Amino acid sequence: MGAGVQMNNGGLRRNGRRRRSSHAPMSEINVTPLVDVMLVLLIIFMVAAPMLTVGVPVELPETSGNPLEGDKEPLTVSIDANGKIFLQDTEITLDTLVPKLEAITNQGYDERIYVRGDKNVDYGTVARVMGSLSAAGFKRIGLVNEPESGS
Repeated sequence: MGAGVQMNNGGLRRNGRRRRSSHAPMSEINVTPLVDVMLVLLIIFMVAAPMLTVGVPVELPETSGNPLEGDKEPLTVSIDANGKIFLQDTEITLDTLVPKLEAITNQGYDERIYVRGDKNVDYGTVARVMGSLSAAGFKRIGLVNEPESGS
């Protein structure tokens, strides 16, 4: 036989190495499609996440202060520019606000409640809402505002 070719029981060998069959299964995982799908999902969630905020359009007043840190999502009471009151996204009246909050929280008066009042609504409306919440026994009531744009 020629130089470098040896005959053995297993077949032809070239330079001491067995030839690889062209029909052997590939044992490597191609991760490129997985990475492509994950990047597309990441982009979709990055675009969709800002659209999932509270749906009542309210122009919040600007103040200088640090945002509060919370452990879970609070209940939100919103007052729009026309004086309409919303619990989360549902329009309600001032008379039904406290009973609905008590039903949602199961008499849990330590539940955090944020009041979002439009900057164009009169102060009396916001004060009536906060007063009725306080009179009902809710202890953790907060006002929501925007940070000042100048600082």
